[in-house]
Parts: sequence; structure tokens; C-alpha cells
Amino acid sequence: MNEENKKLIRERIAEAGNNLKGKLPPSDKHPKGRNPYAHIPQVIKHLCGESYIDLPDEMLPFVMKIIKHCEENPF
Repeated sequence: MNEENKKLIRERIAEAGNNLKGKLPPSDKHPKGRNPYAHIPQVIKHLCGESYIDLPDEMLPFVMKIIKHCEENPF
């Protein structure tokens, strides 16, 4: 991913993370609460097989869809 696209993704993750504060369901693995800013990159990595930083630029629209889905459907 080029620097411009990485910046777009980071900004969108921050925005979605702000919107998800307190909305993620509780988890026994996170007794102090879940971190929405870490949740979204983990979902991206799980679905794409690698960090968004290492993805090709062509994946930007798909990554943005993942972020939007995470924001609209907290899990």
C-alpha cells in the first residue's frame, strides 16, 4: 500500500474506532474492555491474510468496505 492509501486507511480506522467506542460486545479475553482501534486492523488482517500496510493498492476499496462493515455491525 502506498503512503497516501495507508494514511486514508489510518484516518478511516480512527474515525470508525471513535464511533465504536463502547459498542463492541464484551469478551472474556478483554476484561478491561475491547479496543475498537485494534479490532478493525485485526479484522482486516484476518480477512486479507496480511496487514493493510502490506496489501496492494488495488485492495483499498475492499479494505474500506471492511472498515465500514465493522463500524455498522459491531462484533
